[in-house]
Amino acid sequence: MKKIILFLILLIVVSHNILAQSYNISDKPYTRYWWFASKISEDDVRYNLNWLRDHGFGGVELAWVYPMNRFNPGDTNYTPRQEWLSPEWSKIVHFTAKYADSIGLGCDMTFGTLWPFGDTKVKYEEATQKFGDPTWRQQIKLSWEYPKVGYVIDHLTPKNYLPYFNRLLKAFPRPKSKLDRSFFIDSWEVETEKLWCDNFDKDFVKKYGYDITKFMDSIYRPAYKMQLFDYMSLVSEKVVRFYKDFDSALNSAGVLSRGQVSGAPCDLISGYSILDIPEGESMLFEPEFCAIPSSAAALSGKSIVSSETFTCIYGWPRDYLREEQAADLKLVADALFANGINHIIWHGKPHNKANSDSTNFYATTHIGTNSFLNKEIKQFNFYLEKVQTNMRLGNPYFNIAVYLPTEDAWIKGVMPKELQFKWAWGYYEMRYVYFPDELKGFNNCWVNNDFLTKSKVINGKIHIGSNIFEAVYINSDYVSNSTIKELLRIANEGGSIILKKIPSHPGYVSAKEYKEILEKLLDNSNVHRQVPIFVKPFIVSENKLKFYTRKDKDTYYIFFANPLSNSIKFPMEYGQSFNNSTYSFYVGVNIEGRLTELSLRFKPYQSLLYKIKDGVAEQINIEFIPSTPTVKKRPSSYLAPWLVK
Repeated sequence: MKKIILFLILLIVVSHNILAQSYNISDKPYTRYWWFASKISEDDVRYNLNWLRDHGFGGVELAWVYPMNRFNPGDTNYTPRQEWLSPEWSKIVHFTAKYADSIGLGCDMTFGTLWPFGDTKVKYEEATQKFGDPTWRQQIKLSWEYPKVGYVIDHLTPKNYLPYFNRLLKAFPRPKSKLDRSFFIDSWEVETEKLWCDNFDKDFVKKYGYDITKFMDSIYRPAYKMQLFDYMSLVSEKVVRFYKDFDSALNSAGVLSRGQVSGAPCDLISGYSILDIPEGESMLFEPEFCAIPSSAAALSGKSIVSSETFTCIYGWPRDYLREEQAADLKLVADALFANGINHIIWHGKPHNKANSDSTNFYATTHIGTNSFLNKEIKQFNFYLEKVQTNMRLGNPYFNIAVYLPTEDAWIKGVMPKELQFKWAWGYYEMRYVYFPDELKGFNNCWVNNDFLTKSKVINGKIHIGSNIFEAVYINSDYVSNSTIKELLRIANEGGSIILKKIPSHPGYVSAKEYKEILEKLLDNSNVHRQVPIFVKPFIVSENKLKFYTRKDKDTYYIFFANPLSNSIKFPMEYGQSFNNSTYSFYVGVNIEGRLTELSLRFKPYQSLLYKIKDGVAEQINIEFIPSTPTVKKRPSSYLAPWLVK
């Protein structure tokens, strides 16, 4: 039995390595393809997929959601459909995957119905729990099985979620295909406040030596911020384990894992780094958030970073639905490229009957024959393809590793109401974390403790995987004992540390050695309070430009985003991209001590892409001129429905 278990573990590891090294994913953008619970026919599938192929898409992500009558209050009539995970359901999904492959489209699948994970087969004792309400279990109501109500699976306990994974893998078809297929996990929508599971209290005592249940009723009060940090640390361990098991289950079945860790109560870099294809999202998260999954991908050697894109760009749930403007969408895409995204996944395409475009999905940018975008979408997708093709060459190129302030976020707890959304209340989500202005012009990469422990210092440079950093930059009020140890090790080995603040130890149980280690760190000659003069910015400019760099052997590819992309926040104004001016900037590109001068000329609506080799710069043509957008301002009386009143 032990030999069999060892063989299975080795099989999973080998499978993961093979998959990670053999991505074969179209350079064209994908789209989420919603199926509303109903009878899905082969003819209608052919119609939808052919339309997407003809309009420049490279693949789809099948996503299974509720029937349309769920939008009618009180209407609980049953809509006929292929039953969830039934042989009939598997048959139409298998046909879809095969047909997509036959016409050159990739076909990913959402690993579950709606989100988060759960359905009517999940038992009460396997469902998500909350401390303080022992009978409460989170329900999933708006799934493919509507009006039936199921439970959300307990994401903290392997014995509860592993059978769910296995059950879905048996039903999800995996026909051979030319392009790699991934199964997708969406953003964390498990109820997170006081998240709990069986034996959490025992696991906590074993790890921290005290009883957390005494503090749980008041855990989000500032007076208990150190206990909150410990609580979040254990939750994070369990959530990261969930993503590891998700990835392993899929890889052992020959499928890539793709997913969002956004919203999850865990160390985001650790969670994202596990997945074969880390995925950000925008606009319900600002474009800058995508620097977190793209950093995790770079640190863990993942070549593709995707983003659920164009979600609610004008506001939630459905502002200007079917009236979206290509110029506005391009501004969002350009901001994502500047944050490391190289695989745009539109949000998205609702399934429609052949020769019809009557069905909508809310919280989206509509794709279909009656879309305002219809005349431009093929040309726009060609633009996205050109940029993505170049932004997949070589590897990301960085010179500063910036410590993601996870400890600060966990300790701060609850955001003030003016920063909250109805579905987002905690600082742990990292919605408002940005690279510091001081690092303007540097190639910055977020880093965490897990990857600092994997670092090596060679000739004064800090190596993490294929990434080489000139310094680690930290501007946090709290830094864990483990991280302080790693920083001291790096400094002792000759690596440069930029320590902007003198941090404190997080957590209720103090580490006796912390003060001593910190004092040694502060005394080390390789620790600086400012960016040292020998660490040079990559882009020398008086202007704040958004850019992203990749290096392929001795060739550098630099994407400079449209200057207007700097100002994107949720929600965009309708026509925010409008511009009739050309912006010109002179910049220097600092490559291995040689300064290459560029004259950047941003025509209206344009971003720029440059290729530099041996000091010679070549501009790559990525021009796409969208229709001039119409501008509409929100009325002063507008009340945002997503905000907490």
